[in-house]
Amino acid sequence: MIEPAIPFDETCRLQTLHSLRILDTEPEERFDRITRLARRVFGVPIALVSLVDGQRQWFKSRQGLDARETPREISFCGHAIARGELLVVENAALDERFRDNPLVTGGPRIRFYAGYPVQAPNGSRLGTLCIIDTAPREFSAEDRALLLELGSMIEDELFSLTKASTDDLTGLSNRRGFRTIATHVLSVCKRSASPAAIILMDLDGFKQINDTHGHPEGDRVLKAFAATLLKTFRDSDVVARLGGDEFCVLLTGSEQTDVALALRRLQEGLDARHRAGSPPILFSAGVTRYDPAKHADVDALLLAADQQMYARKRERKLQVQAPRAAG
Repeated sequence: MIEPAIPFDETCRLQTLHSLRILDTEPEERFDRITRLARRVFGVPIALVSLVDGQRQWFKSRQGLDARETPREISFCGHAIARGELLVVENAALDERFRDNPLVTGGPRIRFYAGYPVQAPNGSRLGTLCIIDTAPREFSAEDRALLLELGSMIEDELFSLTKASTDDLTGLSNRRGFRTIATHVLSVCKRSASPAAIILMDLDGFKQINDTHGHPEGDRVLKAFAATLLKTFRDSDVVARLGGDEFCVLLTGSEQTDVALALRRLQEGLDARHRAGSPPILFSAGVTRYDPAKHADVDALLLAADQQMYARKRERKLQVQAPRAAG
């Protein structure tokens, strides 16, 4: 048996999957009707919507299978998302990747498998729409086209979920999506005693930009700042727009010096944009390191960072006023 490879965008892929808040939820008719249709039109005993989590594949919809999940290392769907295109296995008993797989040698005794890797709007492959048979079979070009069409229906349903957790303007996670991802990340950090820190930022003078130049210019500034954040921080960092001109980044495995370095890189990126002729973008930031004893949840961590940010703003304001008072 050959275990599935890990996709190159695994961190972003898992963040996207967790932000949907779909794992371990109840069956939904909008997914079940598609797996029922797939099972019927292909004449197979099993049809699934599989979502590949870090260590498991979990079935949002399942027809003809009792199991709710199986380990990722034995999953056919793990191979499909790593491959990035339709995976067809006409006889698993003759395929070196799967012939000694427990799902082939034992129940449900898979022989035929076809899986379409379903994508989120950001391109992350979250899982598959797959069909399974206990006997080998051929899969024609017409069959492939039909499975692709059904897979696109699953993607449409996932898109409707993504809309609820993604900021339309910048493409970043919104407050809801950030809270979902951050809750999961902080739980992992707490269990593994790994460091984490949050940076909360807002744009200085943003209201004046909107008032003076109009909301289209304000939107361009927000998108430019979001793009610079994504360019500055790592794929493993969670970047979000919480609302208005407020942004945040959750970093894991980072000491305080790493956070300071990241903020310097952010400033350098904004300075380079300004030198290229774009209007300057100024921001204020508050940084708080995660302490499980102090921060019971994500909101407590955000509140602490918010207090830090406004303390910095007050300090800067006093520094500006002091020379005027002396004069």
